[in-house]
Amino acid sequence: MNTKRLMRASSAFMGVLGISAIFMPQEILAYSESGSSVAVMLLIQITGALYFGFAMLNWMAQSNLIGGVYSRPVAVANLTHFAVAALALLKVVLTGGQPTQVVVAALIYAAFAGLFALVVFRTPAVQ
Repeated sequence: MNTKRLMRASSAFMGVLGISAIFMPQEILAYSESGSSVAVMLLIQITGALYFGFAMLNWMAQSNLIGGVYSRPVAVANLTHFAVAALALLKVVLTGGQPTQVVVAALIYAAFAGLFALVVFRTPAVQ
């Protein structure tokens, strides 16, 4: 598996989410039809900072050999993030009546979780 492409894709995905959450928390709240409070906007911005930080980690680690024992903490952290988020999203999707965006997000997170599981549990191929 070409982990460089996986790291770039996950970096781009999380970078877009992170920058959006950092700079557009009011718009995210308005789109989700949630109440607008300072605490919720702050939580969205902090979450955006986490996503952006993860995106930067993946971007900086893209040239490293990832998988097996190499850069294992990076691979395990990505697997944990995407797997837990995928499970949470899939739980919501299975309740039914969710917008298409939630279903698409669940599929994207599940795909990244599966790919990072392959990276963590397989011996890396030298690229």
